Amino acid sequence: MRLFTIPNLMTCGNLLCGCVGIVFSFRGDLLLSGYLILFAGVLDFLDGFVARLLNQSSPIGKELDSLADMVTFGVLPSMIIFQLLERTTTSIDIGAMMLSFSAFILAVFSGLRLAKFNIDTRQSDSFIGVPTPANAILVASLPFILRNHPEYESWIINQSVLVGYTLLMSYLLICELPLLAFKFKTFGWKDNQIKYIFILLAVILLFLLKFAAIPLIVALYILLSVFQRIFRFH
Repeated sequence: MRLFTIPNLMTCGNLLCGCVGIVFSFRGDLLLSGYLILFAGVLDFLDGFVARLLNQSSPIGKELDSLADMVTFGVLPSMIIFQLLERTTTSIDIGAMMLSFSAFILAVFSGLRLAKFNIDTRQSDSFIGVPTPANAILVASLPFILRNHPEYESWIINQSVLVGYTLLMSYLLICELPLLAFKFKTFGWKDNQIKYIFILLAVILLFLLKFAAIPLIVALYILLSVFQRIFRFH
């Protein structure tokens, strides 16, 4: 059994990003934590691609991938939400503490999502429920939006919004909602219409809104997936 294949090393890089990101979130540096999630997202995409390209897919790679994702795309986003919730109040009463700790519901449901993915044979060509990297990237965008768009601070540093997001996304992670998976069997337009439309719209939104586009892109991803499901587009 080969442990140190190129895809596994990339997955270990993903895990390392998550561990370091958690340390920086404890120190209050949410921007660096966000950068590490984004970099880990690239590694997470590439490790599977490289494994298929080099024919190095393996059971240990699959398990390692889920363990890395749990840390980087489960625990670290919860830490960012926790730190943002801590900024919404100066109170140290038990109610305020419980609200802040509610951020870790997201980590619990991320673990459930990943465990479900590992044994669900339906998720080879599409996802069932929101993938953990999509949630993590959205959360990672929040510190950047706060830095670049301070006018949105009242929407982000807001207990109701943060707790509401945590509960809604926790449900979406495990719900029976088929979503797009960007695994191209061919690159033709006919077989990938919705995927290409999504990529085009995502690029336009990023160009126009930069980091503020990321929550909209995740919402667009969910809506287009539902549209594809209803109308049976490719």
